[in-house]
Amino acid sequence: MNLGFQASERRSESFKEYDRLLRKLHNLERAGNGESDEAELVRDDMEWLYRRLSKDEISYFRSLLTKPYADSDRPSSSDKDVVSSDVEIRGSIEFRKQLFIDGKVEGEIISDGILTIGENADVRGEIKAKLIVIFGKVCGNIAAAERCELKSKCILQGDLRAARLVLEDGATLIGKSQVTNGVNLGPFLADRRNR
Repeated sequence: MNLGFQASERRSESFKEYDRLLRKLHNLERAGNGESDEAELVRDDMEWLYRRLSKDEISYFRSLLTKPYADSDRPSSSDKDVVSSDVEIRGSIEFRKQLFIDGKVEGEIISDGILTIGENADVRGEIKAKLIVIFGKVCGNIAAAERCELKSKCILQGDLRAARLVLEDGATLIGKSQVTNGVNLGPFLADRRNR
């Protein structure tokens, strides 16, 4: 995947620095240092720079939010699955790596992967995943083993348990939040790992 724009010379210095930090954070997380002091400093710098980006630049980075970085644009098995905005699902969803939901879902979502709830999404049900990023609306309890990010226009109605919580200005949380180590995603995930 190419992290630059075709007309990258027209992008701001803040964009270029944010892009550099995003790559650095990704490398830290891949090396298992996502919770280190260095990673925290990178996140703080990214948050400061984020406020200086244009809407176009922000949209670009949001599209990359949970995509793993690759050296090329070729499709790979690590690309995330997508539930688009015109799709409605009733029932449980299980996935392994990454899922982006921008439609309507009613039911439990469980995974040891990365879940992104898009701006158009309306999810009603319990969510358990390793990393959860919410831009849209969720009504139900959430458990994130590593991190949960509530973005500026999201609405979460339900209780939240996560090892790490990132809450942007403008995010709405109606319920209790608990930041704790060792969030257990349940025996289901342990069974899947052994398959």
